[in-house]
Amino acid sequence: MKNLNHIPQRAAWLALVLLLSACGGGESPATAEAAMAKPEAAHAEGEEEHEGEGEHVELSAEQIAAAGLELVEAGPAQIHETLPLYGTIVPNAERTREVAARFPGAVRSVARRIGDPVQQGETLATVEANESLQTYAVTAPLTGVVTARNTNPGEQTGDKPLFTVADLSTVWVELSLFPRDVARIRVGQQVRVTNPGSKQSAQGEIIYVVPFGRAESQTRVARVLLDNAERRWAPGLYVTAAVLLDESAVPLAVRSEAVQTLEDRSIVFVRTDDGFAPRPVTLGRSDGEHIEVLSGLEPGARYIAKNSFILKAELGKGEAEHGH
Repeated sequence: MKNLNHIPQRAAWLALVLLLSACGGGESPATAEAAMAKPEAAHAEGEEEHEGEGEHVELSAEQIAAAGLELVEAGPAQIHETLPLYGTIVPNAERTREVAARFPGAVRSVARRIGDPVQQGETLATVEANESLQTYAVTAPLTGVVTARNTNPGEQTGDKPLFTVADLSTVWVELSLFPRDVARIRVGQQVRVTNPGSKQSAQGEIIYVVPFGRAESQTRVARVLLDNAERRWAPGLYVTAAVLLDESAVPLAVRSEAVQTLEDRSIVFVRTDDGFAPRPVTLGRSDGEHIEVLSGLEPGARYIAKNSFILKAELGKGEAEHGH
């Protein structure tokens, strides 16, 4: 049907060329055919140039809020080069104390169990000294949590500690370093620690690299100090970590979550007068949080940075409806 629509235009163009030829214009029929082809070619090029234009998703302010879409401006960002590692949360040994009896004797009472919080100076147990037969209190040397209890009422105290108390307001993360990674790690580097189960994360710093290795795993340990004031990091948890090795500024970047794939092209949904339109982009470096944009987007463009997959689904739904 597209070619039939051009028949009247072709006839009028041919008549005009023949008329000019008869008046001495001197154009041959072949020239006339060539001339007729030009407007059709221009029309075809115009169709190709605007192919795909008009694709957009219209959403009201209420729908945007309900979908949890987040609009931000594209602009400069820092791309971080990181080294992924694995590790374990352990108590901060510098804030851990073993508590023993001052004098040999019989344990008369035990006031705390494993996991109980204690305040500095709080009674953990009472002991009756063998020599004086006087009862004295065994107290917590610092505020923290009882992590070990090695006594019960009626037992005799000995050389072993009765309790272990740990201040868990800070913890250590012991990261495993393979030989190929050791040269890239140094004290003072920033580390992003993540709990794979809950997805919670926190920022820490490497405070020590153990100079000797573990024979059983052929690894060394890098120790990270992590704030744990809210007690979110329990000793024994396995975690992942990203050690910051380097960072570089890029003039234009978007959040990684904003990028979707549509017809084998990377796209970002941009706010336009008609709604949200998929904008093809050429991408560069990425650190998992931001992706460098090399072309396809202008600085300051407002794009969907969160839940952009919802717009992709809406766009696909619209195309399916048009297909029927």
